[in-house]
Amino acid sequence: MTTAPLVVVGTGLAGWNLAREFRKLDKERALIVLSRDGGGFYSKPMLSNALAGKKTAATLIMKSAAQMAAELGATVHAHGEVEGIDVAASTLRLRRQGDQGSEGRIEAITYGDLVLALGADPIRLPLAGDAAAEVLSVNDVDDYARFAERIEGAKRVALLGAGLIGCEFANDLLARGIEPTVVDIADRPLGRLLPEAAAQWMRQRLEAAGVKFRFGAAVQAVDRAAQGLRLTLADGSAVEADVVLSAVGLRPRVALAQAAGLAVGRGIVVDRRLATSAPHVHAIGDCAEVQGLSLPFVLPLMAQARALAANLAGQTTDLVYPAMPVTVKTPASPTVVCPPPAGLAGTWQTQADEAGCAALFHDASGALRGFAVMGAATAQKQGLAARVPALLA
Repeated sequence: MTTAPLVVVGTGLAGWNLAREFRKLDKERALIVLSRDGGGFYSKPMLSNALAGKKTAATLIMKSAAQMAAELGATVHAHGEVEGIDVAASTLRLRRQGDQGSEGRIEAITYGDLVLALGADPIRLPLAGDAAAEVLSVNDVDDYARFAERIEGAKRVALLGAGLIGCEFANDLLARGIEPTVVDIADRPLGRLLPEAAAQWMRQRLEAAGVKFRFGAAVQAVDRAAQGLRLTLADGSAVEADVVLSAVGLRPRVALAQAAGLAVGRGIVVDRRLATSAPHVHAIGDCAEVQGLSLPFVLPLMAQARALAANLAGQTTDLVYPAMPVTVKTPASPTVVCPPPAGLAGTWQTQADEAGCAALFHDASGALRGFAVMGAATAQKQGLAARVPALLA
């Protein structure tokens, strides 16, 4: 086993949890962690319900980069950008942030093993209008700081996208007394995760709490108006807002890997040991694609971190994905979803009343392959998860 440093690029949940899991198994090997930002440890899923918890960007940081370095016996280089990887020489080029706007210096870092925990970038809609550049997204703690500053004094926020993140932010904004309007071309919330009846149960609860929805609507332009911003929709109607937040999805960061000659699909292609197509280069988290699966959730990430740490420590381990329910942070409509495999033939069966909603997905053989439970029915989540077969066994 090589004794050259393990280098981790990225300090989101994937990078830091991989580093933690590795240190449990190997106390001695040199560990270098590279971060584009300040490198502090925080939980990205908390960003979409931080307003209700009265969290600031500073209080979201649980440990500083210096504290993480001391805890893990690691060297942390913050505020640096990896500009390239030479897989033949096992080196990467790191550009450090310069002073007073200078470009900074470039240094070569040699690795024995390299872990790419690069994350994903928000998808940006091609919007027209003189305020299109003012549309925000929240993908990290620095983004959250900008968003929190912009909504001070705001009364109306328009959210682009009624997926998981859009609905979570909409519910969270209610805690600030802000009226959220969610716009989506789909016909229901969480359209990729929920069957229609379950989605309507959620919609009713969120609307009762104060969320407004505009479904079947595409935003074409964002312009400055006399009071705030005006969103022009494809049908010619408009939505007025003080702030616009885009939450239409994420795109895995693959450019660095692609430039280095690594196999790339939707994400950086890895096998069940989290190894890429290049020797001693691995990928984990939102940027990774495992057997066609790109799962931007915490439980898959944690499973990856444990499996990759074991492999890096010399313990051959294949990644296993058990059933991994996702908790949607919408207190107005408590929801837990365990989506069936994409493209699997089957049917949803839904039972709902005022207290709760349970939707079960059975495949052609009648086996339970996914579910969504809401309200009082969330009490069923553990029992149902135990019946759903593993996604990767």
